[in-house]
Amino acid sequence: MRYFTSLLLLLTVSTVVFGATGSSVMYQVNGQSYEGYYISPSKQAPFVLLIHDWDGLTGYEIKRANMLAELGYAVFAADLFGAGVRPTEVKDKRQHTGELYKDREKMRALMKGALDAAKEKGANVKNAVAVGYCFGGAAVLELARSGADLKGFATFHGGLQTPEGQNYTRTKSEILIMHGSADSAITIDQFATLAKELEAAGIEHEMITYGGAQHAFTVFDEDRYQAVADKKSWKRFQEFLADKLK
Repeated sequence: MRYFTSLLLLLTVSTVVFGATGSSVMYQVNGQSYEGYYISPSKQAPFVLLIHDWDGLTGYEIKRANMLAELGYAVFAADLFGAGVRPTEVKDKRQHTGELYKDREKMRALMKGALDAAKEKGANVKNAVAVGYCFGGAAVLELARSGADLKGFATFHGGLQTPEGQNYTRTKSEILIMHGSADSAITIDQFATLAKELEAAGIEHEMITYGGAQHAFTVFDEDRYQAVADKKSWKRFQEFLADKLK
């Protein structure tokens, strides 16, 4: 139940981070309710769309969103599972992610819906980067393949496999991949295969591995957390944002 209790608190009251006010956002996609989190330090702040791990939008993503707000970015932490759906059992996490892996059009629609919700809150979605963690990383690569008009796509220990029948020919912006070399869930072979795909498609990309880092190496308070890889990858992500978002 990673950060679940703190999320309930965060989403029932507004939070203030260095003058930026964050709060829950209820929105609809194809008639279903979703609950995201939006925080912005200013009306014209460059924007980051943040996609959650396989346990849904939890306090971990809220913390990352607040960290980005401290750096001057508006952030919408999207909800791809549905309002109140925050699975804590592995079988439930697999069910919810599995449904979206099988329905890529729905996955894309949910991310577009999140962008629309963010725009309604005042986010500058024309000056935006998408980032995802684990399952969210796979979703961000789906968004990149869809041809979404964003200025960059970044993943932390995200899924890297390209579904059959898909490719990166429609991708419009640079992709940044941050991966743990010791990740047994997403193998280094998958990492290498993606590198070949991006190179063949002529997509600008940077792919970094962190030695000894396992899957979910950025997740605070978990056994697999690796401070060195987290620090280095967060620094590189900040540089990526500064380069892409003016």
